[in-house]
Amino acid sequence: MTPTALGLDFGTTNSVVALAGAGGAPEMIEFAGPDTVSAVFRSALCFWEDAGVQVEAGPWAIAEYLEYPEGSRFLQSFKSVAASSAFEHASVFDKRLRFEDLGRTFLGKLVAHAAGKLDSRPERIVVGRPIEYAGGRPDPKLARARYDAMFAGFGGEIHYVYEPIGAAFSYARRLSDPATLLVADFGGGTSDFSVVRVDAPGAARRCTALGHAGIAIAGDRFDYRIIDQLVLPLLGKGGSYRSFDKMLEIPGGYFADFGDWSRLALMRNRRTLEALHKLQRAAEDPAAIGRMIAIIENELGYRLYDAVGTLKRALSSVAQAEFRFEGGGVKLATEVRREEFETWIAPDLARIEATIDRALAASGASAAAIDRVFLTGGSSLIPAVRDIFVRRFGEDRIGSGGELTSIAHGLAMVAQEEDVSAWAS
Repeated sequence: MTPTALGLDFGTTNSVVALAGAGGAPEMIEFAGPDTVSAVFRSALCFWEDAGVQVEAGPWAIAEYLEYPEGSRFLQSFKSVAASSAFEHASVFDKRLRFEDLGRTFLGKLVAHAAGKLDSRPERIVVGRPIEYAGGRPDPKLARARYDAMFAGFGGEIHYVYEPIGAAFSYARRLSDPATLLVADFGGGTSDFSVVRVDAPGAARRCTALGHAGIAIAGDRFDYRIIDQLVLPLLGKGGSYRSFDKMLEIPGGYFADFGDWSRLALMRNRRTLEALHKLQRAAEDPAAIGRMIAIIENELGYRLYDAVGTLKRALSSVAQAEFRFEGGGVKLATEVRREEFETWIAPDLARIEATIDRALAASGASAAAIDRVFLTGGSSLIPAVRDIFVRRFGEDRIGSGGELTSIAHGLAMVAQEEDVSAWAS
């Protein structure tokens, strides 16, 4: 049967797709990647030159990049610039690609790797969107225009729904009684919160949104805290260099660029590297600057960020873990305690908690009125994040599961509704 409804969780880090026919349960699309079969498709692109510019996406993009990083242009987390007026295009060899160009390329590869399951375009597509977009001074109208251009021709009707609403639809299947539900969705670029009234099964309208709030703090910010507090000091941050007869602090601009994935990828240019080599000769700790240069010259940014992500995930399950990175003659290894990581992200957790308060206020519901809390998204597994909800709502009210798939699953359920506009944003 040709599917009639598609839910797409286009995420900063990962993207997930669910399909459903009329009245049928949504089915997660699985992608047979280079190493494993998964419903999670990495939101990444890799370009390289071989009889013209070639491109891959998802896990294939990562594999291509790791095989030949020096000759590739690797892009990830590009969703984070959707609402940024400062972003005009990404320079890829001799091409200038706008956000919608990158998006359409990504979608084309996602369809190509779906083993034919996305060849027949559904009548209705519901795409998740954050409550508040990432970036400084995000422009929601600009993001909508770029999304419209990205998804043009992807299928039939296109609707946009807040991502936690999708999660609410998915979680509502577990509930047999009416409940007031707080959904907390922790993605790569944003954390979003919705308070939703869930009626009993069989109700004409199962889920009714009561209030929302979001903030551009999530998994990528936590990664940055590790880079800033742990990695950058090993690369010269806080160090000094000699200028004539004075010792000066090394300019922070290099470290600001290095700590931002999108800017790190652009540091491999002659002007920047010449400036860094000059700085190395004058630095009090030239070996530290040398490590930064080696990572940039050998295009090891992805490997470094992957090591950071590995540490972050490990600290969700153990009290202490080793950060280890090796490549380009650089070896970094140090033990990190969970308490240290929690100290680094404490300012972010405080802002997240304030955003929860805003969501409750927007809904008119007190914390005591929340019957159930559903945590979803990869960063919901971080103990310090979960502890916010345990402390405020109690362990017995908290549910989780399907951290990477629940949103797409629920968005497909929204797409099956007779009137999607009731939830569109």
